Amino acid sequence: MKAKQSLGSRLVEAVGGGVLRVFLIVVGLFWLVPTIGLLLSSLRAPEDIAASGWWKVFTEPSQITFDSYRKLLENEDITSSLLNTVWITVPATLLVVIIGSLAGYAFAWMEFPGRDWWFLGVVGLLVVPVQVALIPIAELFGGIGIFGSVLGVVLFHVGFGLPFAVFLLRNFFAEIPRELLEAARLDGAGELRLFFRVVMPLGGPAIAALGIFQFLWVWNDMLVALIFTDSGSQPITVALQTQVRQFGNNIDVLAPGAFICWGGRRAFLCASPRPWGAGVRAGGVMSRLSHGCGGGGRGRPAPSAFPRMP
Repeated sequence: MKAKQSLGSRLVEAVGGGVLRVFLIVVGLFWLVPTIGLLLSSLRAPEDIAASGWWKVFTEPSQITFDSYRKLLENEDITSSLLNTVWITVPATLLVVIIGSLAGYAFAWMEFPGRDWWFLGVVGLLVVPVQVALIPIAELFGGIGIFGSVLGVVLFHVGFGLPFAVFLLRNFFAEIPRELLEAARLDGAGELRLFFRVVMPLGGPAIAALGIFQFLWVWNDMLVALIFTDSGSQPITVALQTQVRQFGNNIDVLAPGAFICWGGRRAFLCASPRPWGAGVRAGGVMSRLSHGCGGGGRGRPAPSAFPRMP
């Protein structure tokens, strides 16, 4: 006898298939309208922007020009700020991922005095707002001579990115089956070899997510950079703000600048699918091992499952 379907199930079936897809496509296109408008505005001359809306491009394609991009990229302040953005974002992301991974493993699987209290302290740092630390850290950096430099901005981002990194990775690494680590130790693996050969590959999903999150947060940051950099170390977000003219909407500067800034994020995300996919597959392997090793004692990995580690 066929079970009676609930009202929710019947509604899902009614709107499923082609109708739902069409609706989602319409919503997606509607969501993209502001981005499309900004893109088309960046391809128009300032006088055309002042005279009519961006949709005028569809009737007068001759308005499209790359002069705004050319002028912006010929500006030495913009080009140097793009390089500064890379010098700030890449080290801040790598340091947070590396240090956070090591600390997360230590909190998850190593025994040392006060481990739980130290971890609670790290979790407590998650609630500290960035704004609270701006003035004290600015005074500290000024005293040691790194205020206004790229190094100061990198250290600030690393300091505020580590609590979340440690919290995320510790909780992820703690889900690795204990039997898996014990088998590797029986094969002669030390803590460092265990970390790099077993924990890091299985932690791919969390590490990839952390790297993407940290990269985007640092790349898009303006508040910290506005305070801790000077004219020689400012990133693209601050450089664009300095290019804005007084008493004007400056769409001819902001629109191409926004897409130049967006291009760096897009390039990073386009390079991410392969490691992200590898991490997801590794997560699936860990899930299967978790069921085999620690899932109610249903099995223990065979010694041959691990390479011999001298």
